[in-house]
Amino acid sequence: MRYRLTFAVGLAVGYVLGTRAGRERYEQLKKTAQEISHNPAVRNTAESAAQQGRHFAGKAYHTVSDKVGDRVPESVAQRVRSLRERSAHNGGTEDDWGTSNT
Repeated sequence: MRYRLTFAVGLAVGYVLGTRAGRERYEQLKKTAQEISHNPAVRNTAESAAQQGRHFAGKAYHTVSDKVGDRVPESVAQRVRSLRERSAHNGGTEDDWGTSNT
């Protein structure tokens, strides 16, 4: 309940501040965000962070697999197998969101 109340208060405060700032400020913030996201340094950093995340997730997967072994319910194991097969079928180059896995 506390989180819902916090969310509602944050939503209300954001709405009030947003209406006071007006459309011009919104467009200015939007333009700045786009400029930052198109910056090559930011893109490279985000890509390297994504690659490291995938690398560490793979390591964690193998560690957990070794420790958990056959104790995983069959339904979960089947779901993981189907996701792996689908990923292998797609060449592993695109995830469900349509983003690159390179």
